[in-house]
Amino acid sequence: LNLPRFVQLMETFVGEDISLPTVKRLIAFIKEEYKQTEEEKMEQLEKVHHISRLAQRKLLLEALFEKWDDNASGFLDLEEVDAVLSTFKEGMEKEALRKAKKHLCSRYPQLSRVGKLSPKAFQTFLELVASEFTANVDEAIDNLVEFLTTSVERSRMKCLQSLTRRKWLHNIQQAAETSGASMEPVYKAVFKALSQDAEAHGDNKKISAYIALLEENQLSPERGQILLHYVACTTDDAPYVLNQILYKDMKGVSFAAVEEGKLVHIPRVQLHGNIHFWNYDRPVEERRGSLLVLPLHDARWRVFGILGLDTLRDQCEKTIFLTHEISFYQGVSQAFSKAYHHVCRLENILQMTVTALDWLYPRAPSVHTVITYLVEPGKDKTCDYALRKVITTDNTGQKEIHSSPVLLLRKENLLRVYLFKCTDSSGVIRTSVCGEYHIAVPLRDLSGQALGIFDISIGHRQKLPPHEHKDLQKMLKMAQAACSEILKMSLEETEPTYVLEAEHVANLRHAGILFHQFMLQDLRECV
Repeated sequence: LNLPRFVQLMETFVGEDISLPTVKRLIAFIKEEYKQTEEEKMEQLEKVHHISRLAQRKLLLEALFEKWDDNASGFLDLEEVDAVLSTFKEGMEKEALRKAKKHLCSRYPQLSRVGKLSPKAFQTFLELVASEFTANVDEAIDNLVEFLTTSVERSRMKCLQSLTRRKWLHNIQQAAETSGASMEPVYKAVFKALSQDAEAHGDNKKISAYIALLEENQLSPERGQILLHYVACTTDDAPYVLNQILYKDMKGVSFAAVEEGKLVHIPRVQLHGNIHFWNYDRPVEERRGSLLVLPLHDARWRVFGILGLDTLRDQCEKTIFLTHEISFYQGVSQAFSKAYHHVCRLENILQMTVTALDWLYPRAPSVHTVITYLVEPGKDKTCDYALRKVITTDNTGQKEIHSSPVLLLRKENLLRVYLFKCTDSSGVIRTSVCGEYHIAVPLRDLSGQALGIFDISIGHRQKLPPHEHKDLQKMLKMAQAACSEILKMSLEETEPTYVLEAEHVANLRHAGILFHQFMLQDLRECV
């Protein structure tokens, strides 16, 4: 039990109308009667120290990753890290390193193909290396971190540049986490990061940027099985690029980036001969500049689209993208991929929630309303998190999907404090507000923290009829199982379920079916 859960347990035990003297007697009783053996104390202390060590290790390895990844590209080259590690202790630990690398590639099969370490894979690699060295993993990791830190030197200017770029990449992820399952804020954050970097670190280049996602070609299948649909772009390019379709039989290098999974850099488009220009209003003699096409990879390094940049709007002579710029743009593509899949997960969870509520309402007519909230990180230091109202369902089963943001902050919603208690403790809260009874139930992520809240109003009844209460419990259990399954699908260590945008649409339908699948599975187990 953490502190919020312990407080909630005590509040549930004593009830709402208990007197202060009774509470004081209960506290005195617990203090006097609670006994703990020395063995239990040591076990608890060891557990606390272990959790603390893991948290410190995570921070230490994240800082090391960032020091090595000076251009904020979002990944490190496995062979480069391996080459430096092979010189550790003057090369005496090469066999341990070989075993660790073998274990790493079995856990992340894509590594043997792409050779790129994400922050998580980098941490896993060093932990595996340390475990092969000695039984004292913490000491071995400290030695490895010290060795790898001194193996790379960065100037103060380079460190400041990296810090600024990471802030912009963080803004992309934050846009996804506070988007309410909408991609628009993510697109804006991506283009803002690119333009800010071009201004600050790219000699004030004027750039155009665009994002295209792979889709199944149902319009003209004779022109190829897949197409690229341009879903977002910089404002000035919208009349020419937005919602355009690029087929495989058209001019262009984008499909080369998709098929090879590697970036394509054309320093001078006017000399290439195979570039597709969307802006036909631009005279041929002005079609000059550089083009960069970066493949968008999912967690398993499968391509699901492209991020493109060009300098055709910049009439200066020196508009070629430099190495440090290209590395940062790779970081932007990685950040966009994480943000895109985060929004997809939220969409799937909301679709599953709609299906679960549709199942509940005919079976529990005593439920007045259910309001579904998503937990979002706070946008400033005064607010740790906010609750976004996303779906309201009335007693007829009619649903309102809230597209405009309705955010609840703890300090502004004293009557809804039970929702924040539910989030803090990740536990069920029962309470009465203005004579109306509410049950707040968390929807938990894989670590057990609340990512969403069901606020279930049952009107003036203190309890639901037994059969309705049983169906409500069943719905909540299956919704949690389906939510966990959706989250597991996107883990870096698991195989992805889709790449094409059309497959994502199909996956939305699957998220709804997933609820019924768990319900059927539960029924079979009961029979």
